[in-house]
Amino acid sequence: MSLDVMEAPRPARRAAAVPARPEAVLFDRDGTLCRDVPYNGDPQRVVPMPAAAAALRQLRQRGIPTAVVSNQSGIGRGLLTWEAVHAVNARLAAVLGGAVAFHVCPHVPADGCGCRKPAPGLLVTACHTLGVRPPRVVMIGDIGADMAAAAAVGARGVLVPTPATRREEIAAAPEVAPDLLAALAQAFSAPRGPA
Repeated sequence: MSLDVMEAPRPARRAAAVPARPEAVLFDRDGTLCRDVPYNGDPQRVVPMPAAAAALRQLRQRGIPTAVVSNQSGIGRGLLTWEAVHAVNARLAAVLGGAVAFHVCPHVPADGCGCRKPAPGLLVTACHTLGVRPPRVVMIGDIGADMAAAAAVGARGVLVPTPATRREEIAAAPEVAPDLLAALAQAFSAPRGPA
């Protein structure tokens, strides 16, 4: 695991009751905050998702800490260097308008590590670094592994699907939102209990 700190409508289904004001919001990177470019090591290919900058600005204005938790198996596969991942993260932080902490798992699935989502390690580390309790956190991502990692630590998960998100992942998600701003609106709304 690495910590890389850069300066720089459909009805919702509800998870178990959690506070209406999260202590922190965690985001997946590829497909959630920026377009998913497989094994991207080129900062010039970073394209933010619609409303990503607005979502992070809204959280900063509310004083809610954020972090990015990202599987980057391209490192373990020898397709990316740590330097390339750091450069992409720096570019994303710059286009999102401020400091963003990145927590990265470099392992391939066969490594069986505890940090690669859907395992909880990245989220546990991010929560520890932010000084928040996992059950008081919202995790926003675009695939089932993001939601499974959230569930593994007792966090609230909100799925924002993309065309690459599988139907079964959408069906299994505790909450679904059409975009990042809607996901934040859900995250700050009073929970309605299990669907």
